[in-house]
Amino acid sequence: MVGLIETPGTQQHVALFSISHQKVELDIDILSRSLRGRTEITINPHIKELRVVQLNCRQCDVKRVLVNGKVCSNYTYDDPYAEARLPWDASVEQWHMLRKKLEGALKDKPEEELIITFPKSVRIEEQDPLTVEPQYTVIPKPLDAPSRRESILPSDLDTPQLNRSFADQNSRFLPVTVCVEYVIAKVRDGMHFVGWEEGDLRYPHGYSMNTSSPGTACCLYPCIDNLGSRCTWELSIKCSKTLGDALRLRQADEKQCYANGANGTANGANGLHGDTNHDPYIPSFSEEDKALDLVVVGTGEMTDEIADPLNPGKKTTTFLCLTPISPWHVGFAIGPFEHVDLAEFRETDEDDRLGQNAVPLHGFGLPGRSEELRNTCFPLAKAVDFFTLTYGSYPFPNYKLCFVDDLFSDIVDTGSLSICTNRILFPNDIIEPLDRVTSQLVHALASQWIGINITPQIPEDTWVVVGIAYFITDIFMKKLCGNNEYRCRQKRAADRLVELDVARPPLYELGMFLQLDSSELEFMSLKAPLVLFILDRRLTKASGSSGLSRIISRIFLNAKVGDLPNGAITTQYFVKTCEKLGHTRMDVFMSQWVHGAGCPKFFVTQKFNKKKLVVEMTIKQIQEERPDEVLTKDIFMRDVKEEFKGVYAGRLQHVFNGPMTIRIHEADGTPYEHIVEIKENVTKIDIPYNTKYKRLKRSRRHKERAATAAGNDLTGEGNDDVLLYCLGDVLQTEEEIKEWRLREWTKEEEEQMSMESYEWIRMDADFEWLCKIQIQMPAYMFVSQLQQDRDVVAQLESIRLFAIQQPNPLYSTILLRTLMDRRYFHGIRTAAAEALSNQAKQKGDWIGFFHLEKAFQELYCISNSSTVRPNDFADRAAYYVQCAIPRAIGKIRDNGDKSPFRARKFIRDKLVDNDNSNNEFSDSHYIATLLLSLAEAVSSNGKPRILNYDTMDNMMDESSDDDHDDDIDFHRGCLEEIDRYRRMDEWLPSYNNILSITVLDCKRRLVKAGAAEFGLVDFLQYTRDGTADDLRLSAFESMMDLDLVRNDKIFQWFLMVLGTDPSPFLREHMRRLLGKLLAALAIGEISVSSANPAADEDGLTIEHDGLTIEDTSTDIRKKSIDRKKTVAGALEALKEEIGGNEVLRKGMWAAISSPGITLQEMGQLLEICALLYTPNSSLVIKLKYPRYWKCRKVGKGKLVFSHTARVRTVSMPPRQPAALTTTTTVRGSISSTAVPTPPSVKRTFLKLNNPRRETPSSLSFPSLPSATSSISLDSSTSQQLASQTQTQTQKQTQPEPQPQPQPQPRPVKRIILKTKAPFEPDA
Repeated sequence: MVGLIETPGTQQHVALFSISHQKVELDIDILSRSLRGRTEITINPHIKELRVVQLNCRQCDVKRVLVNGKVCSNYTYDDPYAEARLPWDASVEQWHMLRKKLEGALKDKPEEELIITFPKSVRIEEQDPLTVEPQYTVIPKPLDAPSRRESILPSDLDTPQLNRSFADQNSRFLPVTVCVEYVIAKVRDGMHFVGWEEGDLRYPHGYSMNTSSPGTACCLYPCIDNLGSRCTWELSIKCSKTLGDALRLRQADEKQCYANGANGTANGANGLHGDTNHDPYIPSFSEEDKALDLVVVGTGEMTDEIADPLNPGKKTTTFLCLTPISPWHVGFAIGPFEHVDLAEFRETDEDDRLGQNAVPLHGFGLPGRSEELRNTCFPLAKAVDFFTLTYGSYPFPNYKLCFVDDLFSDIVDTGSLSICTNRILFPNDIIEPLDRVTSQLVHALASQWIGINITPQIPEDTWVVVGIAYFITDIFMKKLCGNNEYRCRQKRAADRLVELDVARPPLYELGMFLQLDSSELEFMSLKAPLVLFILDRRLTKASGSSGLSRIISRIFLNAKVGDLPNGAITTQYFVKTCEKLGHTRMDVFMSQWVHGAGCPKFFVTQKFNKKKLVVEMTIKQIQEERPDEVLTKDIFMRDVKEEFKGVYAGRLQHVFNGPMTIRIHEADGTPYEHIVEIKENVTKIDIPYNTKYKRLKRSRRHKERAATAAGNDLTGEGNDDVLLYCLGDVLQTEEEIKEWRLREWTKEEEEQMSMESYEWIRMDADFEWLCKIQIQMPAYMFVSQLQQDRDVVAQLESIRLFAIQQPNPLYSTILLRTLMDRRYFHGIRTAAAEALSNQAKQKGDWIGFFHLEKAFQELYCISNSSTVRPNDFADRAAYYVQCAIPRAIGKIRDNGDKSPFRARKFIRDKLVDNDNSNNEFSDSHYIATLLLSLAEAVSSNGKPRILNYDTMDNMMDESSDDDHDDDIDFHRGCLEEIDRYRRMDEWLPSYNNILSITVLDCKRRLVKAGAAEFGLVDFLQYTRDGTADDLRLSAFESMMDLDLVRNDKIFQWFLMVLGTDPSPFLREHMRRLLGKLLAALAIGEISVSSANPAADEDGLTIEHDGLTIEDTSTDIRKKSIDRKKTVAGALEALKEEIGGNEVLRKGMWAAISSPGITLQEMGQLLEICALLYTPNSSLVIKLKYPRYWKCRKVGKGKLVFSHTARVRTVSMPPRQPAALTTTTTVRGSISSTAVPTPPSVKRTFLKLNNPRRETPSSLSFPSLPSATSSISLDSSTSQQLASQTQTQTQKQTQPEPQPQPQPQPRPVKRIILKTKAPFEPDA
């Protein structure tokens, strides 16, 4: 961590400096996507010896550094984007080499890139303590700070007092100001620009890309890029006044934007971030668009907006944020936004109550979307007032929402500003996204209190921040939507948690792995608020106080007054506050639900003891791991990452302890609550019985209902035995029972019911557990619970019990009456409709289908007709039920797991007869529901049958179904009806193209089931540039699911979009889609090969080419099982399946090398390469072929040597020099003596084989005209060759041994030496 040292002999970390304020000035050119910046950082030294400051800084070309106004030349800067490539023609097998170069930047805590050494003239001086002004100091967290629960000492609970005294001590020295001036020639990360690409017709705008991980903020300005570096901010942004001004690029501005650094390089990295000669695309706009003012929205309060005195076409907007926040939460947006005052939706009485505490609310949207913004955001005025009155004052001067395009997530939270995507905007005629989007916006508002103003001290404390933010969001949604909606959501979320919390890390440790995969944060967002929900229930019951709301209010107040050091909350501080205000111990609760993992499962049996007048109950608790879990493509990538990172499941909780409320509804209808303490695996208890009267018989209810229907008063004397009012008492007359084919209780069942001593038993009646409970009770007790218990959680539990029962006319009758009773909550009615599909079985005479069909006819059709009435969605509850019934009918199956003809015809008729002409609401989501239901039903039957007279005769038999009408014409009509809505959506686009996306999904289902022919154009046409991102993703997902990975051209197009598309949202989801594709290949759902050897299920025999080969081993079966159950087996199969695919190899490396992706995206792609390819450290070297020489005689003893065009492809053997001969004349005779030949020097030749010859080596050479060759040398060969070369060089430098002198006769006249060394021009 920057600015930290460890004191020798101690474990305490001393901060070298802290930051009190940072000023950022950005001059942004949104047309060229460049900027000039200047940042001024006020540093508070903690020691006098401070000489070095380390900052995070990326993609910047640092021009000048000043320290206290003095030029500092002693600084080093290593831009990781300059290292984001390999300097040779590498391949995907060298992924590890690139990963090693970027290792420092891809860490969870990245290394600092800008290191500044103070000039010698700058000294740290002490200041006068009498003139010291209080300054906000930041204590950065050390790298090796304790992060695990075991390493936290109990003394950490007293850190607020320690840190306050330490902060006071830090003000001894005068602050130091560090100023950095820089230029970014091409913004690659940290900011996104929309509308400036060629063919992009959207309004141009740009915004900061804030993330919850380091490495993004430092791409726009040098800073300490971590969550703990909090200070006050001043943000000044200079930009053009209007769109027209932004289009007027001067030649000087172009040079300024694209010439960056010495030698005209871009970002100092040889043009890595863009082409210096690039001519920017200037889009064409109308005069009206050019006159649109560019609005700047930023973090904090806008202090001024002034025109540039040097350039009248530019302006400077300044924002001041006096609340200390981290660089992660400093955001801004620039564009032709329209302003909407959301405070106008605040009620008058609320405005009077709040007075000056009323928070100003502002909305900013692109032109033409103001009405959608008003309709989407109007609940926020009520939400901010509720939070202010319940939990404390708002920590910022105002709150703003800005809606932009291409945002990678739905909402990005920054200080006093939420940057939202336009995808969540919806007009007032759309019903479906109302609850979901409202909850998202309210959570963004809640994050201003906790998440930005209050942050976790260490990653393990993240669950507190996430949990509180979602908890207070749910509390407001309860106030807005009602208690039934709130409890129904909590129950469904709890059931979802029980399914997912298997072999997962504990909630406390999960904070360390949030950057591993997006599903980790989703799981924490699910579990953390539920844990706080049951904690609130227990605290409310134990202390009788307001529960967790009071504790949260106290935490917010302490953060405001400064009791939270650095605005960071810890788990220990949260527990201490809960124990202090809740007056209860939290040790057991925290160890089970926060530091432990899993959810309990209870099996309850009960029996009434007449002698003792007690209910004997046995509660058995079982905790077991999921046996033989099968890998799925949805979570495969998460499992792989956890396997590689060493993320292990939390310790198994054998026993969950705590109080459980058991509510027994006795015979007189009075509920009696009993609180039982669960301490062991098996708990046996005796619950006393209070009622001395017998259970009222069912006939009494019949009398009551009949009297109520007749209008008689049953409240007078003589009616003391009247049963309490209950739900589901519709369709009671004899005519209705006969018409609806209803079934009542038999006399035997009535007698058995009358013998029971209580109505029903509720386990965990106060919803204090996140568990799964199975209680053995007769079905009629669950009916009583459904009809008499007003709690929607109890009603939902009863519905789910009937949903898994065998078809029974009585159960179908109960579910039908629940569906038809409008007094039930709409979530219960829709659940009953879904449960009726399970009662629609052939052995049950299709009674559930009849009831669904009859209910839809009664509720939404003309009387005594099957013709649907025109749509009227004014009643939201009726709209949800109208969507639920066709969805349930589409799931009905016969004994052959096929949809009956009547079900398909029912859904198709509703599509054909749909009339929305007089409806004030859009029917796009309702049509999408019908289309999906029809596709699901049709796809279950596979290919349609072409009927002839013989099959018609057989189908007319009474035992056959009504499938005699199911011919090829009906099937073709269904396909045409689906395609008709696609064509309609092209002419009149639906909301977010929901109909086109649904049609693509329908075609995918039909083609995969063989019910429709595959047409590549049907999907490929929606993958073009310019298509809506959601629609493009749906088309790509459908093509990959249909095994189009086998098509090299389609796969190549997929990978190219993944690496080059300008939309961060599309690139992010394309990477997730690639992960699902690889998962499907790994577990064997799809295959890149067109034909595979067929093997039976046991893997003992293999049939191939008509031959049956018995496999004596079980390797094939073992591999098939391993790839579906183990990560190692799946990865091995994945490498065999697609590891050698050339399209994937080139496409992945091209995506990694793309200049348009960020470092985080590059790191994610490198992780995928690590799964597919074995690292190869070999280097491809290119050498030129040697050429032949030619010799030309010029004259006068001069020869000219030059290269020819002829290339030598075969090396010449080494030539031995000829022997020397001496001729001596002795006494008139001549004699010759051979002189010994000096030893030849051993030379190493690299033989280059002729490419036209077949060689056993793997060396490949290009064609001869290129005159180059490629040689692959691994590390060992390279070292061996270098060693041999060094040895031979040493031998050549050594003096050659001189020959021994031979005795020669005395010469008479002279000695003549002749050397035989013929000259060869071709040598």
